[in-house]
Amino acid sequence: MDQSLKQFTKTALAKISQVKNNSKLEKLRIQFLGRKGKINQLFSQIKNIPPEKRKEYGQNLNSLKKKLEIAFKKQAKITKTSPLEKISPPKISRSYSLAKIGHLHPISLTERKLNQLFSHLGFSIYDGPEIETDKFCFENLNVPLNHPAREMQDSIYIQEPQVLLRTQTSSIEARLLSLEKPPFKVVFPGRVYRNEKVNKSNHFIFHQYQAVVVGKNINLKDLFGCIDLMFKTLYGPKVVVRYRNKYYPEVEPGVGPDMQCFSCHGHGCPLCKGAGWIEMGGAGIIHPNVLAKAGINPQKWRGFAFGMGLDRWTMANYSIKDIRTLLGGNLAYKPNQI
Repeated sequence: MDQSLKQFTKTALAKISQVKNNSKLEKLRIQFLGRKGKINQLFSQIKNIPPEKRKEYGQNLNSLKKKLEIAFKKQAKITKTSPLEKISPPKISRSYSLAKIGHLHPISLTERKLNQLFSHLGFSIYDGPEIETDKFCFENLNVPLNHPAREMQDSIYIQEPQVLLRTQTSSIEARLLSLEKPPFKVVFPGRVYRNEKVNKSNHFIFHQYQAVVVGKNINLKDLFGCIDLMFKTLYGPKVVVRYRNKYYPEVEPGVGPDMQCFSCHGHGCPLCKGAGWIEMGGAGIIHPNVLAKAGINPQKWRGFAFGMGLDRWTMANYSIKDIRTLLGGNLAYKPNQI
């Protein structure tokens, strides 16, 4: 090694061994090994070395650099921390509140309870589009173009008369019947749209919970048993329910399950419009024409279907007196505080 490099090495190692605290050691390390340190300065002088000696000079510099790096690491293990370094930073007390944790909407909670119930009963869960065609929303459900039942549903058309926002989850039923082969048991919750006047009990956007069962020897007893179990699951064994004959074009016979008003308990109030009862949906035995349109032999297969107003079921479950509360955009309220 070049005599000058030997002397430089000896001096550098001596300085490193004499350092007694970490902060000074770091300053010395930067002085020797930093980007602008002495070792890099020596490397920059290689161009001034005769060509025949440059290789050896470079190797010696690399060896010197490694020796210094090892020396700094060893000294760092034995140096003492200076009194200033022993001073720990002050403890800072930070008070903060936990971020708000979201909660499920009451409609979602009710929907999940019903999904769980019907899953245990062996039902599948199905879905369908909210933008529908006349074929699945009306025609395949035994509601031809001039049928008076169309006037009962104030449809919101996107492209009249063929494309509209679905007015009922029965449109999913029509798709299901045309795509699947019986037997099957299926439920499907969903959002529907009608040009309704908004008040305490009606909204132009609302939700339904639909079920379809197709098999052999299906009858009203199966339908009533299924609906009764729904009511008791959500409202307890003492819930008061009645069934009325009703007309729906996609079923025959048709029935309407009503629940005693949870607000006035049968005495009459604005929510139940003085009747003491709240209509909770519609149901019945699937009309043979509906099965035939879907390619299912009505002589071999029978079924039932029901569509319940999920908003009203939710309102009764959480004692919500105004359906507008459900879509009011107030994210702060919780179901158990209503």
